[in-house]
Amino acid sequence: MRHATTSDGVRIAYQIEGQGPPLVLLSGQANDHHWWDGVRNDFHSAHSTLTLDYRGTGESDKPDQPYSTAGFAQDVIAVLDELGIDRADIYGTSMGGRVAQHLAARYPDRVGALVLGCTSPGGTHGIERDNEVRKSLAQPQPAARQALLELMYTPAWLATHQGPYNTLGDPDMPAYAKRRHLAASNQHDAWDILPDIAAPTLVLHGTDDRFNPAANAPLLAQRIPFASMHLIPGARHAYFEEFRAIASPLALDFLATARQR
Repeated sequence: MRHATTSDGVRIAYQIEGQGPPLVLLSGQANDHHWWDGVRNDFHSAHSTLTLDYRGTGESDKPDQPYSTAGFAQDVIAVLDELGIDRADIYGTSMGGRVAQHLAARYPDRVGALVLGCTSPGGTHGIERDNEVRKSLAQPQPAARQALLELMYTPAWLATHQGPYNTLGDPDMPAYAKRRHLAASNQHDAWDILPDIAAPTLVLHGTDDRFNPAANAPLLAQRIPFASMHLIPGARHAYFEEFRAIASPLALDFLATARQR
């Protein structure tokens, strides 16, 4: 566990594993680097992996001030600067995909190839989850947790995997930081800058994702100039974990091909 300090004095915890060209893995809203624990090793055949704890999560500082996906992208740049990494591939899922959009559009010289998973352009163009999903997540605990599990994973997976589930949020995160993360994700709107993304891009999404509807995938793929799309049949929001046998090779093959261009 190491730390980088941002321009506004916030300490961001980061973690490096493996060897090879760097691949930055960006987790979902209100989650720390443990989001990737189940699949991180999949990428070490070809890459070193770099994760971080967003401000407000994990071992990073937790200032009670507004957060934004663009600000999280600046924090990623601070970590890359700390490590002397001029250019890295980026794989962001859920809110991490929103952060990755800002990285690729605003810092094009720092991004090699881009994978956007189960994410959205946000704003008025993004497709929001339906009211039934919202109501299920607003239930008292433990019903809300069960609803979130069922949005993340299929019944078959839940019946055979008892956890721990690392995609349900940082359990030690302060309540105010959770609210700040929710606001950052809800206020994301990258529609106008998506055409500025010059990196070769792969958009991945599960067809049965209701947490972040799969209809967002073609919006991104059509808006980003050098993008392709792959939908994983039957997968829900945590496609990258439950369907890792499909998703990880797709990402690795894409990154290898992009590197050869």
